[in-house]
Amino acid sequence: MNMSRDTVYLAATGTALPGDPVDNAALAKLLGASEEWIDLFVGTRTRHFAWDPATGEVLRTLADLCAEAGSRALAAAGLDPADIEFLVLATATPDHLLPTTATEVADRLGMDHLPVYQLQAGCSGAVQALDLGRCLVAGGRRAGLLIGGDVTHRFLAARRSAARMPTEELVNHVLFGDGAGAVVLTAEPDGPGERGVALRGVLNRCAGRRRPPGQFIDWSGISDRDTERRMLAEDYKAIEEHVPAISVEIVWELLGELGWTVDEVDHILPPQLSGRMTARIMEHLPVPSAAEVSCVTETGNTGNALPFLQLDRLLPRLGPGQRALAVTVESSKWIRAGFALERA
Repeated sequence: MNMSRDTVYLAATGTALPGDPVDNAALAKLLGASEEWIDLFVGTRTRHFAWDPATGEVLRTLADLCAEAGSRALAAAGLDPADIEFLVLATATPDHLLPTTATEVADRLGMDHLPVYQLQAGCSGAVQALDLGRCLVAGGRRAGLLIGGDVTHRFLAARRSAARMPTEELVNHVLFGDGAGAVVLTAEPDGPGERGVALRGVLNRCAGRRRPPGQFIDWSGISDRDTERRMLAEDYKAIEEHVPAISVEIVWELLGELGWTVDEVDHILPPQLSGRMTARIMEHLPVPSAAEVSCVTETGNTGNALPFLQLDRLLPRLGPGQRALAVTVESSKWIRAGFALERA
């Protein structure tokens, strides 16, 4: 685990969720599925789409959402775009391969002549962004903007009948949502916004050697646009089997490296695959007195946005001297990720 030799701080957060929430009744009617099945199997009540579920029309791009989240984070931190010395954006669903969504967002925010990084990752991308941002600030940068976001319009078809989809594909239509989240990372703890929240450590390990992937997202080019292969696939049996156990391992590893005890964790940010899976994971996590900080039942699984959406809920609740652990498991190639926070 990368422990912070030079402490860096979370100054503020910002989020963007497109349109009105789509509840299970509306989604079930659209797909011709059972609302009760969605409630029972997934446990997610609402999600947001940046496209019109009735027509498939894309209403907002990933760059739109990421720029909005980034702008809100900057405003909350009391910083101008000129104060930012690097930008990192994590996503599994960029608007284009080139130019990167990260550079598009930097342009929209009025940022120029600074390093811009785009991380191609699943739900662990937000943690990877924190890891990279921590190193850049510790290396001399004063402030950076970290963004995570994903959109679904390339992978979820509007008005596709549930009767024509296998169960493992139907789950994707009720599991995922669109959104973006952002964090301003700084070298100093004082000033406006939510400063004083120290990033104490980051865990970021690929642990999938010789293990088959649990998630697969494809991309079509001009030569394979009419392919019959699925663009999005999940091994939910493997995810349900492995993620709870991996989450427990991540908590113990974070605690061990930090020298914290389970009783010293005040808040826990568990993995956010779905409402049902989050509840199952929470039953296993060895932090009985920690308050859960979750959002997936209201937002759906927004991929790289989720840890930042959780942080947006956490920071106002994190009192002086309190500590928090965040746990993320990316099933694509089984990435173990997490981070630790403490308010001064």
